[in-house]
Amino acid sequence: MKLLLAVAPLLAFAAVNPVFAAGETAAHDHAHAGTQVSTAKAGPSEGTVKKVDKTTGKITIKHGPLANLGMPPMTMAFAVGDPAMLDKVKAGDKVHFTADQVGDALTVTELETTK
Repeated sequence: MKLLLAVAPLLAFAAVNPVFAAGETAAHDHAHAGTQVSTAKAGPSEGTVKKVDKTTGKITIKHGPLANLGMPPMTMAFAVGDPAMLDKVKAGDKVHFTADQVGDALTVTELETTK
């Protein structure tokens, strides 16, 4: 009987705890969604072209943070929204660019070289 009295509060907490966790997750997601909306207005990102692959229609860029996508700095390949973009750059070029999620691919939607 004493064991049951000692365990009962723990069982009650375990039964209620998922409700609190779900509430915190929903609040976190809502707060995060607000952050995504505000960072989506961020300007172009900066980077350095590492590779241009006209065959696959991709460009590899070593970039700083991509605020609108919530991504840290890294080097990665992107699809391009317009294949003509690949004719305007070469490996080693410094660029300002905007990348967005287009379908299943991260895609460069705007691209310009910088000095």
